[in-house]
Amino acid sequence: MTRTPTCRNSRVFIDPRTIAALLLPALLLSCAVFGIFTGKPAAAQARRFNLSDIPKIVSVSDAQISPDGKSIAFVVSRTNMETDGHDRQIVLIDVATGAQRPLTYERKDVGSPRWSPTGDRLAFVALFRTGKNDQQQVFVLPMDGGGEASKITDAPNGIEQFAWSPDGRQIAYVTADDAPNKKEIEKHNDAFEVGDDDFLTTAAPTPSHIWLISAQGGTARRLTSGPWSLPKSAPPSSPASPVSWSPDGKWITFVKQSTPHYGDSDLATVQILNVETGETRKLTNHEKFEGFSDFSPDGSQIAYWYPRDNDPNNENEIYVAPAAGGDGTDVTRAIDRNIARAIWMPGGKSLLAGGHDGTGLSLWIQPLSGPAKHLALGDVVPSWLFWVDISMSKDGALAFPGSTAGRPSEIYYMSSTDASPKRLTDFNREIASLSLGKMERIEWDGPDGFHEDGVLIYPPDFTKDKKYPLVLYIHGGPTASSALTFSALGQYIASHDYVVFSPNYRGSDNLGNAYQRAVFNDAGDGPGRDVMAGIEAVKKLGFADTSKMAVTGWSYGGYMTSWMIGHYPIWKAAVSGAAVNDLTHAYTLADFNATERYNIGNGPLGSGSPWTGNNMQAYREQSPITYAQQIKTPTLILSDTSDARVPITQSYEMFHALKDNGVTVKFYAYPVPGHFPGDAVRTMDVYRRWVDWLDQYLK
Repeated sequence: MTRTPTCRNSRVFIDPRTIAALLLPALLLSCAVFGIFTGKPAAAQARRFNLSDIPKIVSVSDAQISPDGKSIAFVVSRTNMETDGHDRQIVLIDVATGAQRPLTYERKDVGSPRWSPTGDRLAFVALFRTGKNDQQQVFVLPMDGGGEASKITDAPNGIEQFAWSPDGRQIAYVTADDAPNKKEIEKHNDAFEVGDDDFLTTAAPTPSHIWLISAQGGTARRLTSGPWSLPKSAPPSSPASPVSWSPDGKWITFVKQSTPHYGDSDLATVQILNVETGETRKLTNHEKFEGFSDFSPDGSQIAYWYPRDNDPNNENEIYVAPAAGGDGTDVTRAIDRNIARAIWMPGGKSLLAGGHDGTGLSLWIQPLSGPAKHLALGDVVPSWLFWVDISMSKDGALAFPGSTAGRPSEIYYMSSTDASPKRLTDFNREIASLSLGKMERIEWDGPDGFHEDGVLIYPPDFTKDKKYPLVLYIHGGPTASSALTFSALGQYIASHDYVVFSPNYRGSDNLGNAYQRAVFNDAGDGPGRDVMAGIEAVKKLGFADTSKMAVTGWSYGGYMTSWMIGHYPIWKAAVSGAAVNDLTHAYTLADFNATERYNIGNGPLGSGSPWTGNNMQAYREQSPITYAQQIKTPTLILSDTSDARVPITQSYEMFHALKDNGVTVKFYAYPVPGHFPGDAVRTMDVYRRWVDWLDQYLK
């Protein structure tokens, strides 16, 4: 239950990774959007969604609109069942005509398309054999059709991120340093000192630093060095804070982390780098929690992410500070939502901000002073994973991948912030044509004065005069929310004639700061009461068979599943995926580890280690494993063997606790890294086991 370090304020127990199409199966499980369920009237549809439809879903991501706003480059990912992988390519679409043109062919793991300032070239990353390994390098493609893409970098440890200089002559990129004892490591003299890292770490992490290279290629020049590091992205989380150039090309703003250890990612501050001399200076007086700094169009100001009132349990907000230095002003406080993206509008007088809002995702135009303006998006929800995937042209046109209740992700375009989103692609028309379950928002008055919401998905051919088993599918995070967007697993569950309920609960980031921070030091009890209040609201609708209810979820949704079966004896079945069952395991073994100290404990902020003071009591009281002897529900446990976010040790612990107490339990482990299996075969296996378990006990 800690916050995702790269997102400053997002707890890390979340469903699988997806920064749009980086991992398609993760997108399908809905971590990316936390929009669990989808809807479409069944009358006009041919058949229901089933497992065989999962590989057909096409994922789009990283839509980059050209500087002149006339075309959009984006990443398309398709499942390849022969290789059990994903074929990715960068595609160009003409905004006016919709004509598409592939830009990359037979390149592995292409991504991050980025236009040069004048739009005459497009840079991207792709795998290239460097030494003994494939590493991502930067390629530059001329857009006049006059040649192939040229590789311009040769970074031995690969490229983590890059950014064009304002004049288009150079590219700044970030890459990890070699280990100082690299030659000794090759001789197996490879013992390393452990820091704030996950228990799966096999080598000391090395710092990542900024380099500069000509856009034509050549010899790169190191700009930063030292034992500190730029932040690294460990999924599921937002991308690492990007570097940003000043308009005159003399400065770069970036985020400095005191060490390269992921568990120290709270120790992050905004810096300004002199490109010519390599000297850096700190922007603000803060010592922690800063991220995602960005120069204004005239270079006089810098916008950056920072939690409200210096507390990572609060909403993430956008501060604007003078580039000369200072803490600046919180400009998005009045929006009262967890902001997951901010882009300067042309002219530099306002920002485009985005974040979850109710059961959708909203975009606002936020002036540097004054009230925000809400943009009309209709039923389209831009893609999200602690980061709103969106880009803007020089004249303010917008491009983004997004989905609706009845359609997986497509590319959308807005000619201005006053326009309605226009869908430009039709990759998922086959999925959209199926008989999908209707989806709608439900609201209720919860405990402790909160007005809460969630999402219902009905079976295709639903009728109100029939009783249906009720399946809870609880989102992860918890700093996320269930939204009215497509979910493959949600549709698959509903297709088996279940009503699926995805309640938002305190800790969710969609209903304001008070609601989000209410999960502090109350990881299970308060959220559990919120969920129960939601169930009561569903019961009042009259179609739920309350004698046949199941609770399911992944990550923090798995935590909530384990919590609910340990406190409420009302369930016929449970599916607990990658569940956080023991908070001391989370603090000690997970990748975020020590940052958990900000979320639990009764002392000063950041003093909540389970190994100091009397904090252990709070950790035990809020750990589902403590209540394992009270569990009677038949439970399916699923986990990856090499999950650094929620170590599988937590699943083993719950498995033995239930088994030894005579509870029906099955535990399946997937021999892969990551927080959720990243391939179609294993994704389909997760879904199949999930729904088969429900069928066994609800039908």
